[in-house]
Amino acid sequence: MIGPQTLSFAPAELDGTSVLAHLRRALVTKNRGESPTLLPFGVVPVDDALGGGLEGGILHEIAAAREAEAAAASGFALLLAARTSGPVVWIAEDMALYESGVPYGPGLDDLGLNPERFIMVAAPKSRDVLWAVEEALSCRGMGTVIGEIRQASLDLTATRRLSLAAGRRSAVALLVRSAPGRDASAAATRWIALSLMRNRRGPPGSWVLEWNGVEQRFELVSAHRERVAQAAVDRSPSAASA
Repeated sequence: MIGPQTLSFAPAELDGTSVLAHLRRALVTKNRGESPTLLPFGVVPVDDALGGGLEGGILHEIAAAREAEAAAASGFALLLAARTSGPVVWIAEDMALYESGVPYGPGLDDLGLNPERFIMVAAPKSRDVLWAVEEALSCRGMGTVIGEIRQASLDLTATRRLSLAAGRRSAVALLVRSAPGRDASAAATRWIALSLMRNRRGPPGSWVLEWNGVEQRFELVSAHRERVAQAAVDRSPSAASA
């Protein structure tokens, strides 16, 4: 089995004219009125809230409730990526990869993501991660591009550029954050774990889902999966005589 590929890079200078041309083409694409590509969860309440599923060709944010829970946010992003076709590119700061490690090939298989589809990119700083995500989203045939950042705040322009770049090729763009962002964002949805905090296509919501690795699908977990024990009966003599 071929494992995930890992790359590192030093960003080159971007030509301002070419960037503007790319942005204009993206705006044209977004304004054609074409039906968006949807990535359904297969869970009725979630898909109903999202208008049929997670919209492709636009940016989505997934944040951990706190840095200690970053693995849960990463796992959620990978599960979504596994449901797309084409290459999956994960771009993160090299220090974050050093501290947290990289996704494990057999683990990707368990999530339904063939490791041969997976490419890992290490970048020096958060701004380089954003640059690399935008460049990856400009490539043809891209399935999902995931950018992992630990920066506390982001510029609205940066997220708008990523959203426009995703629309250029109809790829799924995911921004994974180590903590919830309080800044303005162009993301269509903002998630904290499985709580949908912002949703441009419908209402927010919160669900408890689990991944069925055998059938490779999400399942909604009941709020009360096990029967609740009945209240204990007081059998003391004083209670009996009352």
